[in-house]
Amino acid sequence: MEQHEIQITEQLEGNRIDKALSLYNPDWSRTQIQQWVKDGAVLVNDMTVKPNMKVKQGDVVTVTEPEPEELDIVSEDLNLEIVYEDSDVLVVNKPRGMVVHPAPGHLSGTLVNGLMHHCTDLSGINGVLRPGIVHRIDKDTSGLLMVAKNDKAHVSLVNQLVAKTVTRVYTALVHGHIPHDNGTIDAPIGRDPRDRQSMTVVDHGKHAVTHFKVLERFGDFTLVECRLETGRTHQIRVHMKYIGYPLAGDPKYGPKKTINFDGQVLHAGIIGFDHPSTGEYMEFSKPLPEDFQQLLEKMREEKH
Repeated sequence: MEQHEIQITEQLEGNRIDKALSLYNPDWSRTQIQQWVKDGAVLVNDMTVKPNMKVKQGDVVTVTEPEPEELDIVSEDLNLEIVYEDSDVLVVNKPRGMVVHPAPGHLSGTLVNGLMHHCTDLSGINGVLRPGIVHRIDKDTSGLLMVAKNDKAHVSLVNQLVAKTVTRVYTALVHGHIPHDNGTIDAPIGRDPRDRQSMTVVDHGKHAVTHFKVLERFGDFTLVECRLETGRTHQIRVHMKYIGYPLAGDPKYGPKKTINFDGQVLHAGIIGFDHPSTGEYMEFSKPLPEDFQQLLEKMREEKH
């Protein structure tokens, strides 16, 4: 256990205790802090407090940070589809419905469990829960992910993501008839202040850019190709909703039960990057999964 003594400054004054501590130490999440407050591990002026207590300048906050839980991530044979692999990187085609990495309370059946069965050498930069994971795609999004097999490769791939040189192209089915053939959505994304589990376009959000082009129109639906310039959480889903064309089947950002598909109709079909060791540009593509293709075939039949 580690004990921290923090004096509340003028900048932190007036905030709830959980927000003040998360601003003081960004590595502490507000959910984590709220749990510590409930457990009595956070004292203000040597007194236990409630999570909604607001701090004042000069308050002395004592945080007894518990030891991190040792989580045993089990390797599982999940029959992963490895598209490419060498000693630095691998590219995997993630099926729809699979979570990328474990989380407390959800420690099996994830892509990371399968990767640990497939190979023992994965980069350790993202810690015990996310070995090798450089970027993510949502549980109900299918498609290609690059995975780092050592720390040098991890740093290289992350730097390429930051520099916006990684090619990431998705195919999505959206609600509505998009009249123009292509466009660019440049709108910052951050947490939705009314719903912490969702992202939305907000003035103070992180810079986010999505380029799209129309592939096919089906009356009330449009098939689009989306090219990511940045990689924010739920970026395509949030951006397409923002311009009035939410993803079909999206349980969080789209209209409910308009299509018979379990989750958003979104596939990460192309990924390209410079190899961490050779510098050579490599690009991989994977066609739409069968259920996505069948949905489009049905729509084409209904169109005629």
